[in-house]
Amino acid sequence: MNTQIRPWQREDLDTLVQLANNPKIAANVRDRFPQPYTKEAGIMWIESQLNKEPFSSFAIEVDGQFAGGIGVEAKEDIYRCSMELGYWLGEPYWGKGVATVAIGQLCTYVWKAYPAVVRLYAEVFAHNKGSMRALEKNGFSLESIRKKAAIKNGVILDDYVWVKFRPE
Repeated sequence: MNTQIRPWQREDLDTLVQLANNPKIAANVRDRFPQPYTKEAGIMWIESQLNKEPFSSFAIEVDGQFAGGIGVEAKEDIYRCSMELGYWLGEPYWGKGVATVAIGQLCTYVWKAYPAVVRLYAEVFAHNKGSMRALEKNGFSLESIRKKAAIKNGVILDDYVWVKFRPE
């Protein structure tokens, strides 16, 4: 499988909506990720990502096909040396190592494009063991478990914080 991260394209829209409109994906991401995932939501997202420099969000492509999204969110003020990593994959791509490759590519990009960033971190719900494994394979370490820190679909969840520091 050839996995690449690349800038978003308007041509991603139909597959984005098809893959993202899945309650199993919504169960593992922030509430700001629309569910149901409509065509309008997809248009708004893609348009918001076009022509950004430097890029902070990418499409994940597998063998030339759109498969999901990955990106970082810059933190502010005293946390300005940190970025939060987030990603999702369409269900057909789960368990195939796609997230592991995409995370590695994004880390390489961040270290080059954002020289002031020294810390990348990701927050993962306790039940999402596959996501934790993909982070671990990329050199992220479990920094903390925030007990009962999140609520998703009316359920209080533990939140695992994984961190990776800029290579020396």
